[in-house]
Amino acid sequence: MGCVSTVAVVHGRRVLSIIPSAFTEKNLIRKTCGKELKVATIHERLLKMMQFGDAFITLPGGFDTMEENFQIVSWAQLNIYQKPIGVLNVDGFFDGLLSFLDHVVEQKFITQSARQILISTSIVEELIDKLQAFHFELDPATSQLKWSIGSSQKHEMDLSLRL
Repeated sequence: MGCVSTVAVVHGRRVLSIIPSAFTEKNLIRKTCGKELKVATIHERLLKMMQFGDAFITLPGGFDTMEENFQIVSWAQLNIYQKPIGVLNVDGFFDGLLSFLDHVVEQKFITQSARQILISTSIVEELIDKLQAFHFELDPATSQLKWSIGSSQKHEMDLSLRL
């Protein structure tokens, strides 16, 4: 995150780094350029990214990166998020994942239109062009769904073990 924010600032872009406070408290993340917004949870981070970002771009990463990517793609499929979502496929990092997604379409677990939510390329400029050209199209199956983001109620769960 630090390298990406530095390059963006050097090229005159505004940067907002949304960081869970647990990461900064334990020094698990380097200082970034631009403005920092600390949040309490990973879920709040994603909500703030949706609120403030112009697009969602996934770079190579691990489980956290994949979880955020699929969360936002799922929300787009459900008509919760309507901004472009991209994957920068650096050195073929995501080739296996993209092939898997094509396989999931072939097996009819997702539609081709749902698959098109995720824009991918290995060239930065091409990804930016595709994201800028993106036009959200409502899926007829989910177009009538109405969502309220950020106002969920907590429910008590009984996690006691009874033998």
